[in-house]
Amino acid sequence: MAVEKALMTADELFRMPDDGMRHELVRGELRTMPPSGEMHGAVAMRFAGRLYMFVEPQGLGEVFAAETGFWIERGPDTVRAPDVAFVAAGRFPEGRIPITYSDVVPDLLVEVVSPGESRREVEEKVQMWLTSGVRLVFVAWIRTRTVAVYPSSGGMRVLTQDDLLDGGTVLPGFTCPVRDLFPR
Repeated sequence: MAVEKALMTADELFRMPDDGMRHELVRGELRTMPPSGEMHGAVAMRFAGRLYMFVEPQGLGEVFAAETGFWIERGPDTVRAPDVAFVAAGRFPEGRIPITYSDVVPDLLVEVVSPGESRREVEEKVQMWLTSGVRLVFVAWIRTRTVAVYPSSGGMRVLTQDDLLDGGTVLPGFTCPVRDLFPR
């Protein structure tokens, strides 16, 4: 006799006590990861800082820090937490950022690859984000100091330290040298 595994909901995930670990919910199954290392945090902060300094003065929307959960699938629920996310102005219901998770998916997000993540896991995550409606995904590969750019229209490209990252049609005018996103 097969025993069905109990699936968790987004509401249950939101009410979980803080245990010092990072959690995501993928099709009702809880995924737990250890806290990220310092290099991961430094790269995520460099992305977040540059995006924030571009977005905030122009009132283009909100930039969210790591561990912000976005509800991207229901029944069973999926809540993923990118390292950095941008949501364009005017997309939240009633113009307010919710306290809990909402159905609003980011317009742009950044995933910084952790040492324990496989390429397959990263690709799965990117495809899930794009399928949910994210328009532009940046994946920072610390080991190679490169950024893979995934527009929702397709055609992934990899940028090296000599290239210039840009916000495409999601954040027109945003640019940053890739080399500035990785500490020396």
